[in-house]
Amino acid sequence: MNRVRIVVALLVVLATASMARAERIKATLIGYQEVPSVSTDARGEFRAVIHRGDDAIDYELTFQGLQAPVTQSHIHFAQKSVNGSIVIWLCGTATNPGPAGTQTCPQSGTITGTITAANVIAAAAPQQLTAGELDEVIAAIRAGVAYVNVHTAVSPGGEIRGQLRASDRDKN
Repeated sequence: MNRVRIVVALLVVLATASMARAERIKATLIGYQEVPSVSTDARGEFRAVIHRGDDAIDYELTFQGLQAPVTQSHIHFAQKSVNGSIVIWLCGTATNPGPAGTQTCPQSGTITGTITAANVIAAAAPQQLTAGELDEVIAAIRAGVAYVNVHTAVSPGGEIRGQLRASDRDKN
């Protein structure tokens, strides 16, 4: 009887530990990933961790070498090589401020933050993603149909872009 209890307890612990893992996501941003592609030496990197329970995403976006003043940065909903709707603002500027509370973009450097359901804006019509649907954004990231990009004055559609992908699961 004690062995059965020990085995059951171990199975519960293992199952709980497996479900409690935080998932890492990342993207390397370059001009060739933009649609259409952009010839630029600029580069960037987006790294993030989806919280346990899928209720938030902590992120860090770093970029440098842009050819013109930064105007904004977002997460978009679309597969590789296709432009899609903005669903999350990462940073904005005085001329493109984003929703209330959006941080200001540096010309180069790093921004960090936490994305919650309150940060998700509705996608344009036919994409059917509504405001607040963080679970749908996370599902899109996991499916490989979300990207990050940084827009500039000479590349208003985006100067650098990277498709988001899950990289691993944290064992903490």
